[in-house]
Amino acid sequence: MDPLRLANPNTFETVRFVLTDMDETLTFRGRLGARTYAALERLQAAGVKVIPVTAAPAGWCDQMARMWPVDGVIGENGGLFFQRSGEERGLVRTFWHAEDKRQGVTDRLNEIAASVQQSIPDAVFAEDQPFRLTSVAFARSSDPALTAAIMEALHVAGANTTQNNLWILGWLGPYDKLAMTRRVLSTQHDVDIDGFRDVVLYVGDSLNDAPMFGHFSLSVGMSTIVEELPLIPTPPRWVTTGPGGDGFVEVADAVLRAKSENALSSAPLTEGRH
Repeated sequence: MDPLRLANPNTFETVRFVLTDMDETLTFRGRLGARTYAALERLQAAGVKVIPVTAAPAGWCDQMARMWPVDGVIGENGGLFFQRSGEERGLVRTFWHAEDKRQGVTDRLNEIAASVQQSIPDAVFAEDQPFRLTSVAFARSSDPALTAAIMEALHVAGANTTQNNLWILGWLGPYDKLAMTRRVLSTQHDVDIDGFRDVVLYVGDSLNDAPMFGHFSLSVGMSTIVEELPLIPTPPRWVTTGPGGDGFVEVADAVLRAKSENALSSAPLTEGRH
C-alpha cells in the first residue's frame, strides 16, 4: 500500500467509473464538505461516472441518487440500486431480490432482528433502521465483545454480516458490495468488471470494502484505513494523505490530472502559420 501522491501520473487515465464508499470516505465525521461535493461534480463534468457503493440505508440513498452529482447509488451493502430516471425527478429502484421475494425477505429480517435484541439486550438498532429496506443494522459498539456477540447472533440466525465504522449489518442473500457492483455495471453500462478491471477505481475506508479492494487493481483507501488493515485480506493499492472527504478530493484530483494529461498528449499537432 503506497501513498497516492506517489502513483504514476498516468495510472488513472483508463478510469471510466469511480466507485466510492460514503461514510468517512466522502464524508468526514458525518459531514459532507463543499470541496468533496465539488469533486463529485468535477468528475462528472469530465465524463467519469461516479457511483457511491455504501452500507447506508435506502432513505439516504434515495436522497443521494436524486440530488447529488452521481450516476446512481448502490446501498445497504448491495441490497439495492437507485438512480435518477433520465432528466426527470423520478427514481428507478432496483433490488437484489426479485419483487415477489422481497416481502418474505423483509419478514425474515424482522424476525432475526427481534431475536438478536431478545438474546442480546445491549444490542441497539442503528438510528437509521426505520429507513432500511433490505438489511438490519445495529449500532457498532466500542465494546469488541458486544460487537462480536451481535455478529455471531446474526450469523447463527442465517444472516450474512459485516461491519463498518458505524454499523453492524445483517442481510439475506448471496450478495455484497462487489456482487451488486458486478450486476449494476453489467446491466446498466455493459461493463464486465472481471474482464475490464482497469476502467474502475474503487475508494473506501472500512472492513465492508474488503471485497472491492480485493477485486479491483485500482483501489484507494482513506488514511484511516490503517485502523482496519489487520482484518482486510487484500489492502487497497494506495492510501491518501487526508481522511474522509479530503482524501476523496485527492483521488478526484489524481483521476482528473491523468485524464487532462492524456487528452493533451493525444491532441493532434497543428502547423503554425508563417
